[in-house]
Amino acid sequence: MYTSGVERPSLQRSSKMKSFITNTLSDFFFEYETPRQVLVRSRRVGVVCRLIQLGVLAYIIGWVFIYEKGYQSSDTAVGSVLTKMKGVGYTNVTGEERIWDVADYVFPVQGDSSFVVMTNYIMTKGQKIEKCSEPPNSKNRCSSDADCEGRSERTGDGHMTGKCLVNTTKMCEVLAWCPVEDDGSIPDPALLMSAENFTLFIKNTINFPAYGVTRCNLVEGIDNQYIKSCLYDPKTAPLCPIFRLGDLVQMSGFNFAAIAKVGGAIGIIIDWTCNLDHDQSDCKPIYSFHGLYGNPDEADTARASVGYNFRYAKHYMEDTQEKRTLLKVFGIRFDIIVRSVARKFDIIPTLTAIGSGVGIFGVATVVCDLILLYLLPKREFYNNMKFKVTETMEKEPLDEFKSEKEVSKKHSEEVLVHHEAPLSET
Repeated sequence: MYTSGVERPSLQRSSKMKSFITNTLSDFFFEYETPRQVLVRSRRVGVVCRLIQLGVLAYIIGWVFIYEKGYQSSDTAVGSVLTKMKGVGYTNVTGEERIWDVADYVFPVQGDSSFVVMTNYIMTKGQKIEKCSEPPNSKNRCSSDADCEGRSERTGDGHMTGKCLVNTTKMCEVLAWCPVEDDGSIPDPALLMSAENFTLFIKNTINFPAYGVTRCNLVEGIDNQYIKSCLYDPKTAPLCPIFRLGDLVQMSGFNFAAIAKVGGAIGIIIDWTCNLDHDQSDCKPIYSFHGLYGNPDEADTARASVGYNFRYAKHYMEDTQEKRTLLKVFGIRFDIIVRSVARKFDIIPTLTAIGSGVGIFGVATVVCDLILLYLLPKREFYNNMKFKVTETMEKEPLDEFKSEKEVSKKHSEEVLVHHEAPLSET
């Protein structure tokens, strides 16, 4: 059987294509390329390289692993805070004795993580809606009815009726809750100075969902018997959940008498920083206290909006007439803030930290290369040693299925023979 001349080139092309594909796959799977390295014997460069590597190693061990705990994963907690106040206050204002219990001096009474304890107040009793004069400290002074046109001032106590009480108070008449409040003078000292000895009980429960760990500030060793007798002290009882208000104010940097008069704000921080690689019983809260009222050394009594206060009214009916008792409450606002983070060993962040550290080691190579190639006197010699420059050669026409690697390999062999020939002659 004879093969036509047309079929022979086709078979040759198929055979070459098959050989090309086989060689390409063989080169891909069975060859390995590695960069060329040059060993440089230089004290200066060697010392610089080792110092940089030592610094990188110190950074990885000291900062990444020891300080930042780069070998651990982390989780933040969800939780709740419950509070309960205890204490009874006594006041005697112009001969009127009064007892104040928790239901009277805590706002709100539900035991939230943010609440106010009343320490001072201005009480206006028997208010009812009628027409009366603005108080003497009001800005709405008048000389004629024209100064009291029917309107409501933002800082006023009611709606102006258009009448000026020229013969009496020289103030505008208003339709308001009368008698209007006169808060020009704040009681000093504070009426409820006894609040210094009130106690605050805090119950805080948190959960780290990523690790399935739940903790409470009533940790191991705190039982009913201990709670009945303990009082928080940063040195002797740092885990006791019962706090004396006077101590809280003092530890936040303020004087109780000063803050009780006009009110203020204190932040109670409960910090849960837990290493769950250790036993869970070692996960305990740390309390800290911060005055949010302002600068405790503030001497400028003319500052605007000093302290913290709000108004609260108790409504009642008397002879079919609605009346109320208005209290301007000065108090200490407590904000309980929970900060939490739990850490535990995890292989993924560990490998990530190690990998990033290994990558940073490349900084030493870059710096040393810059010194070798651009700063040292023998930079030309080092440049020739580091970079291999081939001679310009005419490019062979490539066969249709002959790879450039094969052509390059052939030229390399020719160059090698060319350089080795003189050595053999000697």
